[in-house]
Amino acid sequence: MDAALIIVFAVAYLAIALEHTIGINKSASALLGAGVLWTLWAVSSDHAGYLSEDLSESLIGTAQIVFFLMGAMTIVEVIDTHGGFEVITSRIRARYLGTLLWIVCLVSFFLSAVLDNLTTTIVMGSLLRKLLPDRDQRLTCVAMVVIAANAGGAWSPIGDVTTTMLWVGGQISGAAVMPALLLPSLVNLLLPLSLMAYTMRGVAIESPADVQADGSLVLTTENERRLIFWLGLCVLIAVPTFKSITHLPPFMGVLLGLGILWLIGDLLHGDKPAEQRQQLDLSAALGKIDLSSIMFFTGILLAVAVLEHAEILKSLAAWLDAQVGSEALIILLIGMASALVDNVPLVAASMGMYDMHQYPMDSTLWHFLAYCAGTGGSILIIGSAAGVAAMGMERIGFGWYVRKISGLALVGYLGGALTYLLQLSL
Repeated sequence: MDAALIIVFAVAYLAIALEHTIGINKSASALLGAGVLWTLWAVSSDHAGYLSEDLSESLIGTAQIVFFLMGAMTIVEVIDTHGGFEVITSRIRARYLGTLLWIVCLVSFFLSAVLDNLTTTIVMGSLLRKLLPDRDQRLTCVAMVVIAANAGGAWSPIGDVTTTMLWVGGQISGAAVMPALLLPSLVNLLLPLSLMAYTMRGVAIESPADVQADGSLVLTTENERRLIFWLGLCVLIAVPTFKSITHLPPFMGVLLGLGILWLIGDLLHGDKPAEQRQQLDLSAALGKIDLSSIMFFTGILLAVAVLEHAEILKSLAAWLDAQVGSEALIILLIGMASALVDNVPLVAASMGMYDMHQYPMDSTLWHFLAYCAGTGGSILIIGSAAGVAAMGMERIGFGWYVRKISGLALVGYLGGALTYLLQLSL
């Protein structure tokens, strides 16, 4: 039975990795794989008695992550619908390309820690499209934003889905992971950013015209945009504090914040025409969240859960320890592998490989995994959601990214990893 489970998971994993090649959405592959794996597990007579307990345990863990992501995605969509991101983007100006690159990347780094790397890349990519008419300059800046957004999301429990998975799963705490990974993540950005900005020194850019508001922005006033932007950010930032005070799962904090945001929105737009209220209502934002990604997370987490219950992942961890020896090197290789395949199943599998009795909350293994899985995807354009989004927005070629950016991203990745290991030794 174990052999059958491994083969099914491997086929599903390969289909996810080759999504663009075979033309099958990775969500379909993940859901199909999860369904087949649980079916095989159910018909196994040796484990039938534990099926209900296993499924309930896996469903609770999966649901907590899914509800958190849905709530966070909706809050971000509400901010975007109100034009709230203009609060930041309208103030970004520079005369020289190197200066603009520094500003955009540092803003992306810290914004991604509060939002997520995908949203940050889309927001900053849209801004750069308005500020930089020269496509070559714009491609370089957008590619660097991918590195900045991935680095920024890695050190925050709400900044990247893989860090969120570890946080919700109890492997890391917000109070410990943020100070532990802030410097390594910053080094991950600063090394490639410094090198790229040096090559752009003294290059002037055309004085950009004022950023024109999108059609949706005419529905809100400047004060409304500011209110929703800062309220949405405060809600997201407050979630780790809410968890530490109440000891409730993070998704409860997000749902509470979502309710507050919904209430404020209804009071704010109560006297507007029905058509405008409909466009600004939070229910409209719910319809815009990426349900395909939600289905992918659900499928892959449930699929990995079967391997965990079958203790296949523990056997894999023992084999890696015997063959590689160094846990730090294993995690470093997992992070580099995330440049080729999705980091969500990699982290989900790693969570099942290592026992929390041996590696309790905030062990260095979990912190290092959060860093490596969050930033390793920057090495290739297809290695992260942020990279794929940038690829679609600006039609960045895979080969172009490898030639121009991958080397810099690798330098940043290894530099940040070395920084983390040096922190431990000190």
